[in-house]
Amino acid sequence: MTEPDETSSGRAVAPFLGALSIIVAVVIGIWLFNLFSGDGLTDEQLIARAASGQNDALQRADYADLQAFTCTEARADEAEVLDRQRDSVEKRGNRFVERVAGVVVDGDRASADITYYFEKDPDAKETLEMTFAREGGTWKVCSTGPS
Repeated sequence: MTEPDETSSGRAVAPFLGALSIIVAVVIGIWLFNLFSGDGLTDEQLIARAASGQNDALQRADYADLQAFTCTEARADEAEVLDRQRDSVEKRGNRFVERVAGVVVDGDRASADITYYFEKDPDAKETLEMTFAREGGTWKVCSTGPS
């Protein structure tokens, strides 16, 4: 058995402490970047997200999720919405959002041209001017799309 070297100067710990300080600096840098950068999405991107999210919830017949993307003034009865959706799927298939363009924001209100198509006839595109409202800091759809 060897006796510990009592003359150690601590040099073996120096590389470890150097690496640790670099890692701590990187973690602090990432935290500060996330703190001050926000989500980085524009109103146009958030409006497109609301249109797509509402459409996705409708296609899944998820009424609670649909309400999360629908402004208060445009909410309708669950049975009515889901019955209308079932009829639409029977006739035309699932509905898809192809494009969001022409976004115009005026305070907490906005409009955008949303292009939709249906599964049973993907070449028959429909572009509608949809309205949006910012409620609780989130953009929500206030129009009914094609059915």
